[in-house]
Amino acid sequence: MSSVVRLIRADNLAETPYAYAATAPAGSRLIFLAGACPLNDDGSTAAPGDYAAQAARCVETLKGALDVAGADLTDVISTRVLVASTSQADLVTAWDVIHAAFGAHDVPSTLLGVTVLGYDDQLVEIEAIAAVADG
Repeated sequence: MSSVVRLIRADNLAETPYAYAATAPAGSRLIFLAGACPLNDDGSTAAPGDYAAQAARCVETLKGALDVAGADLTDVISTRVLVASTSQADLVTAWDVIHAAFGAHDVPSTLLGVTVLGYDDQLVEIEAIAAVADG
């Protein structure tokens, strides 16, 4: 099944590794996902201290939540990536993993450095909204 999400490019703006906007047609069902956290099956935080490994685990968590909701990564219409760090290099490390997971579906995204996240040793979290055909 093809995604209803349409990514919008902006040739008159700076070149970026993501679309500037995205739309879904009227009648689409929006899916608002809780922040995908880097949690192991037992609830512990995966890979303490490792931004890349936590980002990868967040992607797996996000994929699982999307699957339960009847969607996949190509149905994501926007993301917000939260990284607990004041170092731009740490943010880029997490972003590179997440961006690679989305491949050609480079959704509009916001990348933020934050002070702290909710779980012990948590460094990365991905918020997402997806859109699928209704019915």
